Amino acid sequence: QVQLVESGGGSVQTGGSLRLSCAAYGYTYSTNYMGWFRQTPGKEREGVAFIVAYGSTTYYADSVKGRFTISQDNAKNTVYLQMNSLSPEDTGMYYCAAGYLAKPTMEAGSYRYWGQGTQVTVSS
Repeated sequence: QVQLVESGGGSVQTGGSLRLSCAAYGYTYSTNYMGWFRQTPGKEREGVAFIVAYGSTTYYADSVKGRFTISQDNAKNTVYLQMNSLSPEDTGMYYCAAGYLAKPTMEAGSYRYWGQGTQVTVSS
């Protein structure tokens, strides 16, 4: 089993920055993709950014390209999401996710392990 623990959420004003962290515990070798989703009430969970475990390949939603950067520290089993130039549209609950995938996808159902979520609020 893999457990994911998130931190770094908070409230910022438009144009501000936050860095989210996701620490993985357990049998992390059973996953090859880690990343982030976000969700607001009444809206389907949206893939944000993903990275190949122990690799450098990254994937981003069009809405965050050029503003968000995903990275990882393999020694700490931790994935980060640096979020810059935040706007109110980025507000939501952000979830860390991990899974073993045959190919990259941002479909939530493809990810087996999930964190508890961390709230990000951006004021206009």
